[in-house]
Amino acid sequence: MSPQDAIAGNATAYLADAALLGTEVVERVRIDIGADGRITAVQRDAQHADERLAGLVVPGIANVHSHAFQRAMAGLAERAGPEGDTFWRWREVMYRFLATLGPEEVQAIAAQLYVECLLQGYTTVGEFHYLHNAPDGSSYAEPAELALRVAAAAEAAGIGLTLLPVLYRFGGFGAAPPGAGQRRFLLDPDAYATLCERLARHVPIGLAPHSLRAVAPDDLARVAALADALGPSTPLHIHAAEQRREVEDCVAWSGARPIAWLLDHAPLGPRWCVVHATHSDADECRRLAASGAIAGLCQTTEANLGDGIFSLRPYLDAGGRFGIGSDSNVSTSPVEELRWLEYVRRLQGEARNVTESRTGASVAAGLLARAAAGGAQALGREAGAIAPGRRADLVVLDADHPVLAGRKGTSLLDAWVFSGNVTPVRHVMVAGCWVVRHGTHRRGQEIEAAFVRTMRRLGALM
Repeated sequence: MSPQDAIAGNATAYLADAALLGTEVVERVRIDIGADGRITAVQRDAQHADERLAGLVVPGIANVHSHAFQRAMAGLAERAGPEGDTFWRWREVMYRFLATLGPEEVQAIAAQLYVECLLQGYTTVGEFHYLHNAPDGSSYAEPAELALRVAAAAEAAGIGLTLLPVLYRFGGFGAAPPGAGQRRFLLDPDAYATLCERLARHVPIGLAPHSLRAVAPDDLARVAALADALGPSTPLHIHAAEQRREVEDCVAWSGARPIAWLLDHAPLGPRWCVVHATHSDADECRRLAASGAIAGLCQTTEANLGDGIFSLRPYLDAGGRFGIGSDSNVSTSPVEELRWLEYVRRLQGEARNVTESRTGASVAAGLLARAAAGGAQALGREAGAIAPGRRADLVVLDADHPVLAGRKGTSLLDAWVFSGNVTPVRHVMVAGCWVVRHGTHRRGQEIEAAFVRTMRRLGALM
């Protein structure tokens, strides 16, 4: 992050009125931050520091799964279709929309998205980037053109980025030929490896074989080997079991369900993020939890697309870990993702407070702590908690905001997650630099103006 993109302060030690340490809200916490943007010390019951942070400080949340360009198509697929309208029809709308996007549009859309994410409390994004080629399917003169545009957007916004370039080769299970709408996604394995090696010299990256329907088994092995070559902590992300049809097609192809196939044939472990995992049976949930992989849950998108409901409570009971993602970016709020993780299961089970099993414990505190830790793991970031050695990715909530006024302790978190539709986020720090102060992003107006111009151009083309 360059200095002009952050609102930097001279303070290196902050005294928080209160801070979330684990699942506990503690008053008068001093947080010391080094020149490298990491927390060097955390002191309880402190009295002095360079600057007071009024309100509640929480660790920044990682957005583990984003397709930035889809922020600009939100609402375009909300017209009633034929009986049985599904994800697959939505995908056709997405293909048509892609034909309108050039590099400048991709960058403007991503920058706006990332500013919105910061204002809501996300501090890092995992960009699942499969938009590689020009609209006709040809390579740009710079093959990394669109990926570098996304990286430039993240730098302008000041958000932490783990770029996840995607390998996408086929149109369905069994190496089915891709369709015309997928031509912007396609790379062969050698071109993909070259792209990843180039990007790794510029930004933190992970690797993302798109799904079992878009890559071959041999491709998974090659991507895992490439990740090893880039570094043992390089994240690996894959879509799996998002829709019932995907599960049925996988069984027809392999005789196994997608999650089970991955557990049997891929080296799933703590650096993997299995995105969605919606249609996982009890055995898959148990085995996925035991693997140490992260389930990347994108509740608002899964609801918008009618995907289904992940078996979260059994997964948590088995020790499963999760992160949250904005995916199609119909919502850019971590609070909404967490709220609906709980609410959908209340509707499903006709019960309340179902994601927390400890009597008397705060549901919001548990969800926030899990999402922060799981998200940091999924993106290979040493963040996700207010603790020495972690990146100083911090969100300061205004305790006097109408959403939070009069609350104390973990009741502040319960109010944040389960009430209101306006954000009480006051300040946001990424790697020790302030990117949002007093609810304002320094480059917010400039980035928004570019986004509005882009949307007007796209509106004339759609």
